[in-house]
Parts: sequence; structure tokens; C-alpha cells
Amino acid sequence: MYVCGVTVYDYCHLGHARSALVFDVIRRHLEFSGYRVEFVKNFTDVDDKIIKRANEQNVSWDTITAKYIQAYYEDMRKLGVRQASVEPKATEHMPEIIKLVEALIQNGMAYEVAGDVYFEVEKYPAYGRLSKRKADDLLAGARVEVDERKRNPMDFALWKSSKPGEPYWESPWGRGRPGWHIECSAMSMKHLGETFDIHGGGADLIFPHNENEIAQSCSATGKEFVRYWVHNGFVQINQEKMSKSLGNFFTIRDIFGKSEWPEEITGEILRFFLLTNHYRNPLEFSDQSLREAKYALDAFYDLFNRLKETAKTVGPVNEKLSTVIERTRFAFEQAMDDDFNTPAAVAELQGLRSEVNKLLETGLSAEAREQARQSFRLLGAVMGLFQLETWQFNVDFSDIGVKGLDNATIERLKDERNQARKRKDFARADEIRRLLAAEGVTLEDRPDGSTRWKR
Repeated sequence: MYVCGVTVYDYCHLGHARSALVFDVIRRHLEFSGYRVEFVKNFTDVDDKIIKRANEQNVSWDTITAKYIQAYYEDMRKLGVRQASVEPKATEHMPEIIKLVEALIQNGMAYEVAGDVYFEVEKYPAYGRLSKRKADDLLAGARVEVDERKRNPMDFALWKSSKPGEPYWESPWGRGRPGWHIECSAMSMKHLGETFDIHGGGADLIFPHNENEIAQSCSATGKEFVRYWVHNGFVQINQEKMSKSLGNFFTIRDIFGKSEWPEEITGEILRFFLLTNHYRNPLEFSDQSLREAKYALDAFYDLFNRLKETAKTVGPVNEKLSTVIERTRFAFEQAMDDDFNTPAAVAELQGLRSEVNKLLETGLSAEAREQARQSFRLLGAVMGLFQLETWQFNVDFSDIGVKGLDNATIERLKDERNQARKRKDFARADEIRRLLAAEGVTLEDRPDGSTRWKR
């Protein structure tokens, strides 16, 4: 599976979070189903936007990309998104890119004009088959670079000659850098072969990016490029696509740092929210939808706390639990096998939660309680949910150092904050939370009223 990754010139926004999560869950389900998944997700680390940002900040282009690649990993860790098997950068694949462009020139599918190289769209009759548009519609919907040297307005750049002050690489056509589309063809075929199973990305990439990938890849190899295309829908704010041009977008960091919330938005809350809609459909974002996700998660963790309580030993109910779990697992797997239908799968988990709560009223043995908890953990792992006892979404375990405050001091401050909240002295409670955060300590208020802390 190859997924188009981010162009690293800014912080990731909620649309990036959705795409990353969708393909993380698809990968998890395929592995749960017994497949070995080789997952490649790239970074575009040379681009007009990167160069523009570097010039604005008077720094080198690779300073910009290093900063935002690091920020990307920090955001993904908070969301619980696993790293891909391979995460290639465009700048590390110049030999493969140049070789692919050379092949297209040699077989007559591309042409050079004064150091620039263009793919000749008219020579690929199947152009438009992914987006299912006719040539006139494609031209009308494309953001075509105006260049009178092109043989056809639809022809797209494979290689761009460098302008003064831009990064460049040596090539048979002079100093330059790759066009955007050729990067993904070169990187995906380098790591997965000339034909592979799944190519994913946001719906906005269908045209022209993925359409151009198909044209140039199939033209270069004479083989089918990808067996299945998977695209996630847009995130919307007030029924409009979230975009920087409209000024209605949130970065992942904006959401985690929403100060008007009385409690912290965790990665699991955001993850649960993003899974409540089918990946192909538009997703409406609002504070209320995040709150509903939190309430739903609270209900699950409240059950998990009940499952830890002292058990009564009861036989027949334990047998009923096994039946309920088996039925849920079958329905869960059917939902996920049906085009990765996460809303239906989440509904099955909510149904299991309701059934287990009822059975607890009658009584469950310690073994049955553990069976129930492990079932939630097993199925939840496909979604990246319900793992908090062993994996905290807001902690980078590779970098846990003991910071200024010792454990006893943290416990004292935690208790002082809880007392402040009880007497409705929210200013003092917030002050303590900020003090602890400055020392690298996060507080987490749980559904049962307790508070946990973690470095």
C-alpha cells in the first residue's frame, strides 16, 4: 500500500489527520485479517510552497522540511498513528525520478523544452479513467500551468529547470528539480514494484495528481500501476471543505490546544470522532462532535473500570458473554470487510458495551471480566482504541525523561488542583495544570472522577 503523504512546509491540519488515520486503520485491519502489509507513505520535501516558506523566513529549504517532518511525527504520535514500513523523501530518490523521466522521453511519451520536461497527455488515450472525466472537463477542472512552450495545455511537468536561489539537482536536461506527480510514481515503484495493490490519498488528489501518476507510470512500464484506489473524503467546517484559502482550517495542534475546553482533548478522542463517519464521506467538524466522541469514550472506560471491580463467580452468564463476544466479533469483521466501514464497526463495539454492562448487573466471574476486557482491547486495536492501560496516546515513550518535579510533588499538586476544582476555584486549578505542563507533566481526568498524571 502506498499513500500520498504531506508536503512539509507547515503543521498538519485536520484533513491530514483524517487521511493518516484512515490508512492507519486500513493497514491495521488488513494485518488483523492475516495479511502482511508493506506500507509506504512519502514526504514531499521539495516544492514551490516549501521554497516560498523558506524565503519568507530567510532560512534554507531543508531547515523548513526538517522542522515540519519532526512536527508531523509529534502529531501522529498523539493520534496513535503508526509509522509506515517505509517513509521515503522525494529528495532521496532523485536517481529513480531521473531514470523514470528518461524512460518516458525514450518511449516518446514526454518531451524536453529548454531544460523542462513535460508528459504529453494526448499520447495516453486512457487519461481520465480514474476521475472518469472527458478531456474538456479535465481541462476546465485543472489548475493548468500556463506555458506556451507546451504542446497541449494539459501536459504536465516531469522535471523543472531551476530558477535562481532554488534547490537543484543535476540531470541530463540541466540543473532542476522534479515535478510533483513524478515523485510518487518513482517512490512507490522503487519500494513496491511496478504494480502494487493499494494506492491511497485524499479525494482532492484524484485529479490531477493520481490521474497523472497512472499516465506516467503505465506509459513507462507498459503495466497496470495500481490494483485498487482508495480515497478519503474531505473534512468540512459549516458544510464547506476545510482549506487554508478559506481560512476555516484547524491544525492538529490547534485542536489539542483548545483552551476553552475544561479538559484536555486527547488523541483518542479525536481518533474516535474521525472514525464515526465512513472514510469516503465528507466529515463535518465541530466542538460538539468532539464532545460527543469524548462522552462515548467515557462510557467505554467507565465500563472498563467496572470490569476491574471485585467479581462474583457466576457460571451461566459467563457462557452468555462468550456468545455475545463471538457474535460481536463476527459482525465487527463483516463491517470492516465491507469497505472498512468503521461507523458500523464502532456501533458493534457500542452494542457489546451495552450487553456487558447488563451482564455485570447479574454478575461475571473474574475470568469473564478479563475475557470481556481483552475482547474490547483486541477489536479496539484495529481502530487504535481502548489501549490506554499499556499505551498512552499523549506520551512519546522514546523520550520520557524525569523532569524537575519529583513524584511526591506532582501528587501533591494534583490533589491541590482537585480540591480547587471542588471549591470551584478554576483559576487555581488551571494554574496548577499549566505549572505541571511546563514541567512536562500531563493530567488526565478519568470518567470515574479520578485524575492520573504522566510525564
